[in-house]
Amino acid sequence: MKCVFVNLKCEIILFNHDKSQHMNNFVMLIEIPEPEVILGVIVSFVIGLVGLYSYYKIRPFIKTKNEMVDSSQLERLEYYERQLIDMKIRLDAMEMQGFEQKTEDPNLELKQFLEKLAKNQQVIQKPTDLLIKTDIMSKEEPVSIRRMPNLDHNNATDYVLHLITDKAMTSRDIQITLKRSREHTSRLMKKLFEDAYVQRNTNTKPYTYSITKKEKKR
Repeated sequence: MKCVFVNLKCEIILFNHDKSQHMNNFVMLIEIPEPEVILGVIVSFVIGLVGLYSYYKIRPFIKTKNEMVDSSQLERLEYYERQLIDMKIRLDAMEMQGFEQKTEDPNLELKQFLEKLAKNQQVIQKPTDLLIKTDIMSKEEPVSIRRMPNLDHNNATDYVLHLITDKAMTSRDIQITLKRSREHTSRLMKKLFEDAYVQRNTNTKPYTYSITKKEKKR
């Protein structure tokens, strides 16, 4: 057997000798690719190996989309958990502080409310007294308020009607004259107003009361 290269082709000639000493020639042609093709195959194979090796090296550092979503959700949950813990601590501190204040003075809120109410009453009474004094000075007539001893309901009603027959008076003036409480005087004047014994002038502040024409005729 021998191989003869002809134009990058290997021509193989086989010589077989049989027992009868007859020679038969067998010719087999093998085609060898061009060098550029062989080089391209080798380069492609090397590039594939390098890419595969690089992928397995970089793969642990590459996070998938699901892994990124899970990590962001975990971070949010941790953030909300920290916020809830901070709020719980603040609420506990506020409750402890409020408990200590209540223990020191349980009537503190009531006292503050009463003080505020007293201040409001003083602020309301001062303009009322000022208006009364201004009215007195403009008319140049001294208001003579007669103080009477304690009276029963009927006598108090008659006395009030007698007071306001000639001149209108405020509820405050009537209260001082009767020496009764503010609530009692208010109830009395409201009852007289509802029964049409007196009429109320709402154009002045404070309101003034005067006897009705019907009662004057009596």
